[in-house]
Amino acid sequence: MTSNLIAFSLDYFSLAGKVAIVTGANKGLGQAYAVALAKAGADLFVVSRGENLDETRALIEETGKRIEFFQADLSNRESVKQVTAACLKAYGKIDILVNNAGTIRRSPLLEYTEEDWDAVIEINLNSLFLLSQEAAKVMVEQKSGKIINIASMLSFQGGKFVPPYTASKHAVAGLTKAFANELAEHNVQINAIAPGYIATDNTAPIRADEKRNAEILSRIPAGRWADPSDLMGVVVFLSSRASDYMNGHVLAIDGGWLAR
Repeated sequence: MTSNLIAFSLDYFSLAGKVAIVTGANKGLGQAYAVALAKAGADLFVVSRGENLDETRALIEETGKRIEFFQADLSNRESVKQVTAACLKAYGKIDILVNNAGTIRRSPLLEYTEEDWDAVIEINLNSLFLLSQEAAKVMVEQKSGKIINIASMLSFQGGKFVPPYTASKHAVAGLTKAFANELAEHNVQINAIAPGYIATDNTAPIRADEKRNAEILSRIPAGRWADPSDLMGVVVFLSSRASDYMNGHVLAIDGGWLAR
């Protein structure tokens, strides 16, 4: 035991030599995750529908790490299955998968359409399952790997006007545990990050609504919306050796929201 204590160092958080896939990293939280992993030493394989990725490329290249882009529509299951093969072709391995891509469509429950339900479930749940399954096959063969899913406050709560988003994020929490139970024996860890209220382009309309913004801030003990940079440390931790005995956990980064 003593020798293990002596062996511990900040190198446990290093991702030097690792290859990380991050989906939806053109802006916001996905971009922050990708930059954090690069700053910790990983090379990046970024999956996007094709939005402007110049800023993400510049930020990664500033770290001196390699970045490769792969254009894929994650609502297309065949495209999802091509991601791991493309990463293996570029790098020869996959050490980390961050399932960040997601979508949300708002409408009252009694007016919610099947089309919107299917669109949200396909991206938020089905593509996550398929991509995790494909990456896990590689990681089991390697006998190591980290899968990080992006859950939500609505993995714990119900919300309003977003039934498929809530359903998908509850399911993300469940899949995180299900994958962890089966893959732990192969030295593959699967955990999830549940962000609280983050100041991104997606939440700009809510923050612009003075009444709604005040309601949200009154519930957050930290007294502020999170910045994407507030999530950078946790993605490095969950991708690193420092979290090797953490598996099947949904980690809320919410400024104390769930504690209220």
